[in-house]
Amino acid sequence: MTERIVFSGIQPTGNLHIGNYLGAIRQWVKNQNNGLNIFCVVDMHAITIEQKPEVLRENTLKTAALLLAAGIDPEKSILFVQSQNKDHANLAWIMNCNLSMGQLNRMTQYKEKSDRREFVSVGLFDYPSLMAADILLYNTTEVPVGDDQKQHVELARDVAERFNSRLGETFVLPKPVIPESGARIMSLTNPTNKMSKSDENAKSRIDILESADEIRSKISSSVTDSDNNVHHDRANKPGVSNLMEIYAEFKNINLEEVEKEFSGKSYKDFKEAVAEAIVEGLSPIQAKYQELMTNGKVHEVLAEGAQKANEISNKKLLEVYDKVGFVSL
Repeated sequence: MTERIVFSGIQPTGNLHIGNYLGAIRQWVKNQNNGLNIFCVVDMHAITIEQKPEVLRENTLKTAALLLAAGIDPEKSILFVQSQNKDHANLAWIMNCNLSMGQLNRMTQYKEKSDRREFVSVGLFDYPSLMAADILLYNTTEVPVGDDQKQHVELARDVAERFNSRLGETFVLPKPVIPESGARIMSLTNPTNKMSKSDENAKSRIDILESADEIRSKISSSVTDSDNNVHHDRANKPGVSNLMEIYAEFKNINLEEVEKEFSGKSYKDFKEAVAEAIVEGLSPIQAKYQELMTNGKVHEVLAEGAQKANEISNKKLLEVYDKVGFVSL
């Protein structure tokens, strides 16, 4: 039976929000005892859009610290920074040579991210090729993603199949895995849109490092409706449904239990309970994060993780080099 190998990448924003936590990170933590789990802070993907070097460097370390604070265990999983393993860039070039312009043109994320930008880098257009390399280097079998990234995993499968058919069986075909719950936390101000760190309205999201008062204020002002009825209906009650899903995730209960708990209660009572559930859920993560940012542990974990990742990926890269026909010295 094929070993379960999971690869997940996360961009270094420095302050992730609860959508990142509930939809991705918490799922990663839960599954660490199952197979090999590899987590990567993808700083190379980050520079597809212009970054300030000092901010990128700081945010990379902060993101790694948040992952560790949330429960990623370096004794069970590999955590490293993408740029610290050169195999990713080297395989990405070979992926470029096995992908067509048409395939990359069809990537919806590129169209969204390039919209209304004065300068659009080749890297932004081409980053699905690097993402394919990220995944394929480790014989990855599963890639936990949100709906918006599923297309990129499918592209990784396509390029792997093309390479395999041309040059012989080399790459495992990964499959996208979308969590059944908590996968799509929505904006607090526009609950028909996904919660996003790129939203200009800071009230639309709750960052993992937000203070208790900030969390209470944002939940209090979040969009609901005029019914004053806590009932889950994504189509007709998107704001209330979103808050219900957030509450259910932080309390580890189902939506039916949420409806029962708040039957006959006001939205004010409901929102106060949602806010307190978030505060309670994030508090231990925030405390652990502060500890990690002062004790030097993050650098140590990342150095060890890069070494472990390279030991795995370099074997695959050398195999690919041989299949392509590169000289071995």
